[in-house]
Formats: sequence, structure tokens, C-alpha cells
Amino acid sequence: MPDIPRNAFSEEIEGFLAWLELEKGLSHNTIESYENDLAQCALFLKKKKVEGWSSVLPDHISSWAASLSKDGFAVSSLARRMSALRSFTRYLQNEEGWSADFMELISSPRLSRTLPGTLTIEEVSRLLAAPRSDHPRGLRDRALLELCYSSGLRVSELCGLSLQSIDLDHGFIRVFGKGSKERIVPVGETALSAVRDYVQHGRGNFLKSHSGSDLFLSNRGKAISRKMFWVLIKQYARAAGIEKSVKPHMLRHCFATHLLAGGADLRAIQEMMGHADISTTQIYASVEQERLVEEHTFYHPRNQKAG
Repeated sequence: MPDIPRNAFSEEIEGFLAWLELEKGLSHNTIESYENDLAQCALFLKKKKVEGWSSVLPDHISSWAASLSKDGFAVSSLARRMSALRSFTRYLQNEEGWSADFMELISSPRLSRTLPGTLTIEEVSRLLAAPRSDHPRGLRDRALLELCYSSGLRVSELCGLSLQSIDLDHGFIRVFGKGSKERIVPVGETALSAVRDYVQHGRGNFLKSHSGSDLFLSNRGKAISRKMFWVLIKQYARAAGIEKSVKPHMLRHCFATHLLAGGADLRAIQEMMGHADISTTQIYASVEQERLVEEHTFYHPRNQKAG
């Protein structure tokens, strides 16, 4: 990580990072990402003989963006750095009383949004049926996959669940997502049944003397890792005869697109998935619209070529 140039730029950055942690409750990784981006910008500005943040002009930021682009940084990386600077200047204005905004005339690079990959309902059914139901590992893996599809949790959230996180009687999960924000997520009865079977008849086989209250345990008695989940879902996708490249995050995408196709409200999906911004959830509407266009093109009688 670049060192923050002392004196000229460090004080404002350090104040901003402390504010992100104490006031916004962002995670350590997110704060570290902000620090890295701002420190990189500060190094560039120092080389340009800029005396401090109060002396920064839009042209300086444009020059930095151009240098990053020239060095081969992806559009997504440029957009992230511009977003970090924009958040920083808002902090300086709202919390520190600064009047100038050197990002005011800077536009972020346009991102071409890639639609998330997804599976059909039939493919998901085959995937969820792949684990053996007569073996502790199969019980665990069935519960893991069912819960992922039923709740739409992020993989890190799923792997981090404890026994106390899930209420099997009332059908919901209490989860702490990005920025340590708590949310309540409903769970369907099929997934609840799979988790009950695993807890009652499978989890004990993975317990070791050092095991804690983690819900999903590995053979070593510790919480399963994201890497392990990656291996498992690839394995069961092959067993289910699914030719698509199935990744752990895909079940989260399926959760959203299938709910939307069934008529669920976009705001409700946003809340269940823990998206801070509705625009993040709206990409699933694009997936559904694309599917509807394909259905119309394929099935509508006026779209059929004359034989």
C-alpha cells in the first residue's frame, strides 16, 4: 500500500478513514481500499507539486485518471477510484466545512454492466438434488446449497453463519452483511428442513474438541471456507449434468432473478440481499427483461419464419 505523503495530504485522509469506521461502520477491507486509492492519488499530486487537498483542481484529477488509463487500469478500477475521491470530497464538505469540490466537474467512466449468469429453475433443482441424503457430508452440502438459494446470502455471509444466526422455528436468518449492517432474511421451508436434517443428523459428525458454534463445519471441525464452497458447487454442478460454469455467487443471482420472475417486489429483493442502492438490484430486472424478450422471440407466432 502506498504511504500517505505526510503533512500535505495525510491529515484529511486519516480523518476521513476514521469517519468511515466510526460513523459509517464500514468493514476493514473497504476502509483499506479507500486508503489505498486516496494514498495513490496523493502520491500523484505530490509529484505534480500540489501543496495539499485545498490546492487540488479538476485538471489534476483528470491528469491522474489519464495516467491510470495509460498504465492499463480497467474502467472499473478507474470508476472505483473516482468514486472514492467523490466520497472523500463529500466528507470534506459535509464534515469539515470545505466549500470547494474538485470532483464537481469530473465524470466517472461509464461501466458496461455485465448481466449476472444464472440457472434455470430446473437446473437449480438438479443442483440441489445432487448431494447424497444418506451421508453426513451430503446432509451438510444439501443444507448449504438449499440455504444459499433460499436466502440469497453472499458466500462470505453463508460461511460465517452460526447456530444462533438461524431461527428454525420462525424461518429467518439474522445476518451481518457489508459494513456490519444487520438484516433479517426469510428462509423457505425446504431449506429449513434441509438445515434441520443436517443439524440433527449430520453436524455432529464434523464436531471436534475445538469446534465453535459455526453452522457449517468442515472435516477439520472449523467453519467451511469460501474456497471450499467453490469446490463443492463445482462438484455438484458436474454431478447434476449442468454444462454452464457454475460459481458460488450464481445461486445468489438465481435467488434474485427467480423471485423477480415470480412477481416479488424489487425493493423487497433489495432488502433481502442487503444492497445499499436499488440500482444494484435493478440489474436483475435487466436479466428478467432479457429472458422475456427471448421467450417472446422464440414462442410468439408472428416471430416464426415462414416454412
